[in-house]
Amino acid sequence: MNQTPHITYKSWLMIATLAFVWGGTFMVTEVALTGMPPFWVAASRVGLAAIVMVVIWGARGFALFEDRLPPDQWLTLLIIGAISSAVPFSLLAWGQQHVTSGFAGVSMASVALIVLPLAHFLVPGERMTWRRVVGFVIGFVGVIVLIGGQAFESTGGSAETMGRLACLAAASCYAVGSILMRRLPAVDPIGLATMLLVIGAGVSLPMAFAIEGLPPLPGGDILLVLAFLGLVPTAAANFLRVLVVRSAGPVFMSLVNYQVPLWSVVLGALILSEPLPPSLLYAMLLILIGVGLSQYGALRRLFAAAT
Repeated sequence: MNQTPHITYKSWLMIATLAFVWGGTFMVTEVALTGMPPFWVAASRVGLAAIVMVVIWGARGFALFEDRLPPDQWLTLLIIGAISSAVPFSLLAWGQQHVTSGFAGVSMASVALIVLPLAHFLVPGERMTWRRVVGFVIGFVGVIVLIGGQAFESTGGSAETMGRLACLAAASCYAVGSILMRRLPAVDPIGLATMLLVIGAGVSLPMAFAIEGLPPLPGGDILLVLAFLGLVPTAAANFLRVLVVRSAGPVFMSLVNYQVPLWSVVLGALILSEPLPPSLLYAMLLILIGVGLSQYGALRRLFAAAT
């Protein structure tokens, strides 16, 4: 699917929803890590989400690609499944043992910087205009301002460094996965979302067994947390992500990563009583300006359609 991205008000609504859900996921993951090791946290959410999506997919007749997929595209599908769920979820869960949920959320903003040059060369209609480049730079400056706040205090040392690198590696996985997903041929979005989760489960479950052995028996509260992680930010959000990437494109999808840091910090402050960094309002202003500049054309079309 290589046609020019089609951005509508529904595209904006979907990325706003994804930003809120994913922004709170890091906080929920912190809770899950109190009763479950990181690789099993990742495997549990991917496995449960895969089961739910297979049921939904089956009710729709297991539709997938409109035409027979060439062998090289099946390899691409396997790679996307691994780097869009299993690998980044594991990296984030492991990294959050050593960095705060705020840092993990803000690290997702780097997806935009990785996607931009890749999409310029690989995705039709995603050219790097000066306005888009300036908008992304301003938005990233806002993220840098946010990183300087109190939300990113960690334990220090080499463990913290490795945790930060793990979060950034997870962001790289999402960026590359979005580009590869956009280049797949015509496909049923529910079928694609399900296949990616099934592949992710096939990777994450053996990986968790190999690294951490059998999982511990969690308490009822941790089971509820794991169920939430599997159903909401994994199954439901993964379906929305596929819809956005396939319709509006990976560069537009990357805008969600400018909003996720804000929600990760705000929800942590409201629910966990974490301190709000003084730079939050300045960072929010810069990020919104960056988003507005990078999507100026889409915003103008939306306002014109609304009048």
